[in-house]
Amino acid sequence: MPAAAPIISSVQKLVLYETRARYFLVGSNHAETKYRVLKIDRTEPKDLVVIDDRHVYTQQEVRELLGRLDLGNRTKIGQKGTSGLSRAVSALGIVGFVRFLEGYYIVLITKRRKMADIGGHAIYKIEDTNMIYIPNDSVRVTHPDETRYLRIFQNVDLSSNFYFSYSYDLSHSLQYNLTVLRVPLEILGTETARTRQECFDIFEDEGLAAQGGNGVFGICSEPYRKYVWNGKLLDVVKTAVHRDWLLYIIHGFCGQSKLLIYGRPVYVTLIARRSSKFAGTRFLKRGANCEGDVANEVETEQILCDASVMSFSAGSYSSYVQVRGSVPLYWSQDISTMMPKPPITLDQADPFARVAALHFDQMLQRFGSPIIILNLVKEREKRKHERILSEELVTAVTYLNQFLPPEHAIVYIPWDMAKYTKSKLCNVLDRLNVIAESVVKKTGFFVNRPDSYCSVLRPDEKWNELGGCVIPTGRLQTGVLRTNCVDCLDRTNTAQFMVGKCALAYQLYSLGLIDKPNLQFDTDAVRLFEELYEDHGDTLSLQYGGSQLVHRVKTYRKIAPWTQHSKDIMQTLSRYYSNAFSDADRQDSINLFLGVFQPEEGKPHLWELPTDFYLHQKDTVNLVQIRRSYTYWWTPGVLKHLPLPYDEVTCAENRRKLMVKKFHKFDEEIDIHNEFFRPYELSSFDDTFCLAMTNSIRDFMPKNVGIDPSPFTVRKPDETGKSVLGNKSNREETVLQRKTAASAPPPPSEEAVSSSSEDDSGTDKEDEGAVSLRSTPVKMTDAGENAKITENVVQSVKDGYGINLLESPSEDDLSIYTRFVQLGQSQHKQEKTHQQLCSKHLDGVINLTHISAFSQDNIYEVQPPKVDRKSIEIFHAHIQAGKGIVQPLGKEDFLMYREYIRNRYM
Repeated sequence: MPAAAPIISSVQKLVLYETRARYFLVGSNHAETKYRVLKIDRTEPKDLVVIDDRHVYTQQEVRELLGRLDLGNRTKIGQKGTSGLSRAVSALGIVGFVRFLEGYYIVLITKRRKMADIGGHAIYKIEDTNMIYIPNDSVRVTHPDETRYLRIFQNVDLSSNFYFSYSYDLSHSLQYNLTVLRVPLEILGTETARTRQECFDIFEDEGLAAQGGNGVFGICSEPYRKYVWNGKLLDVVKTAVHRDWLLYIIHGFCGQSKLLIYGRPVYVTLIARRSSKFAGTRFLKRGANCEGDVANEVETEQILCDASVMSFSAGSYSSYVQVRGSVPLYWSQDISTMMPKPPITLDQADPFARVAALHFDQMLQRFGSPIIILNLVKEREKRKHERILSEELVTAVTYLNQFLPPEHAIVYIPWDMAKYTKSKLCNVLDRLNVIAESVVKKTGFFVNRPDSYCSVLRPDEKWNELGGCVIPTGRLQTGVLRTNCVDCLDRTNTAQFMVGKCALAYQLYSLGLIDKPNLQFDTDAVRLFEELYEDHGDTLSLQYGGSQLVHRVKTYRKIAPWTQHSKDIMQTLSRYYSNAFSDADRQDSINLFLGVFQPEEGKPHLWELPTDFYLHQKDTVNLVQIRRSYTYWWTPGVLKHLPLPYDEVTCAENRRKLMVKKFHKFDEEIDIHNEFFRPYELSSFDDTFCLAMTNSIRDFMPKNVGIDPSPFTVRKPDETGKSVLGNKSNREETVLQRKTAASAPPPPSEEAVSSSSEDDSGTDKEDEGAVSLRSTPVKMTDAGENAKITENVVQSVKDGYGINLLESPSEDDLSIYTRFVQLGQSQHKQEKTHQQLCSKHLDGVINLTHISAFSQDNIYEVQPPKVDRKSIEIFHAHIQAGKGIVQPLGKEDFLMYREYIRNRYM
């Protein structure tokens, strides 16, 4: 067992019981061995009274407690007709408590779906929730606007891309979570004593003194509030209940795929965390607020792990983090003009770059240095539009850099992606690949194992130039890439994909899975990774812009099919409609859900406010008492630890964010295997195999026999598992596609790709759209069709077996095959005595030794291992039971079964 492990929440299954005066929320761990009870008062019309009894119950104690509550709440003593305690709902977690103008509601998770697995720690997506009003009808004070607020709150669809985990902190990166587990033991011992003094549960430390040296430190850290979306909903009970009741959720994206490398499973996971600060929709949230939080800020982390080992201490893990976000300035776009591209306006003058300083200070604390800005905004325009942002951003970065040490300065990379997309002389992705290489070399990446010995024997030039921080246990990423365009959607997603692809090559190389830190397009691994990033981009684009991506990686590679052109136009129209008609309602819902607006009696309602500017810009309402320095614009202590991020440094301030507790090494709260697999009980296939992820062999590798199964082999662009599945009409569809392609006009030229990924998508492409939507109809029964179909069938056989079976083999092939048969026949005739004679003559030439554990091991004979008598009896009993002959049960079997029924159901 490791010295430290993450603490697993002991509240994963909940049942809400109801009486007229109270709600009783009973929570248990996954193994149903530990229970906690929460009492919620229903007699208060507007206040929330929650009582945690600070005790851990067993299953039998909970049954007795519920029985006493049932008996005590019946209307008449001894009455059996009606129950005094009724079961209201079953749940899987608490989202939080919320109040509008009447009493409080409790929001419960009632359905979940497993999305990913990181070292045995499951990540779930919320599938359904239930919102229950707490006060009973006798004390309820009604308000006419309560229903409208409830409807606005429920417009935030919690079943759409909200994620949580009982044991893994999703608000932090993998590097932070594993760095916390490597805190020195003497510090953990000190923190355990401090936590025991501040501990909420007075019974938690019973029996720990008798453990001696067998204990394991359990560690739980405070979440990073910027990426927590239900923080305000839980604040009302945070100090009144045990930490296990607090389940923090994130919003964004989570996807996982399996990369099979000659049978070795490697999980590729993509997690996107959307910021809850200054959150909103496309045109209504631009730039930054007064606290340095920017619009559409998303932290994307790609995690690579060897799935053959399920342990943070013994497994191999690697991650790379990058960020997208709006340009950190005071700017906006007026949508009242109903223009496709509203003009960009700088709202406030900021000569000392105060907002940019606050934003980059946050990034230095979380990521370290260097901070690299990749600005994809247009540099040359006939009418000044996007260039306004570039000029202001250059001024702000130049001002801030003059006070930073040169080795920690902010790196600014301007690159007009739209201009290079129009050019015939430049390949956009080749140029992005050069930028990605330089970025990854500066920041490095995280890996939890030292460099492989092969990299020392055969050093790679690119590997030796890699940046980051090298430690005895692996590597740390220092610094981060921050990518932005105007909307941070299409262009940004393509640029992030190219950087992620470059980082993925280094991650695979660090785990010893490839011999060179380089990945080619049109390989199964890159196709799998590209599909993950497209799902990631579509999800984030829907959340912020109201439609899926308009331009994808294939668009910039100039290999997008001609039908994609019409889809791009539809996505542009969908985005425009969403921005014009539905974004205002979505913005109100987000403001209410995040607690930015709190309804109160006597104040204007949310729908009566002309703007939400004053809700997000707090310095316009309250006068700031403490002004930050214009020159020393960073937080004290940050500069001293650079390039390491301040949040990951072992200091007194960061230790206060940790909760450390000592457990027995087999306790469910720190033992992942015992908690989730429960070997002492039966497991169901539905629970064990509930995660269905994309597989590189099943979904991307061609199904032809003889194809190299390596996911790093370059394939033909149309040669994937999805296109050669061999269904009934596959051959006819292939012929139809070829004939349609011959009769249809060519795909759009390089000029047909829009010069901008978001703002121009509906204007620059309208002229070319009408041409590419027509094609000549094709008949399947033309003359000479049979000959072409036969040719197609023969071609597929040759692809599958490597030869044409309708042709006779050549003389050389026949002679080789004849010799092979003769060798096989002579091997069968060879006797053991002859083998011994031959071996004497070959002693001076070659000496063969057995490497197997068996005494005799060849292709004809294997000595089976010895099996004890008890195992044979069990196996024979199993065979007889399959035939319907069941042995009579003994007294011990009946006692064991009776004990199981009593513990499980009574």
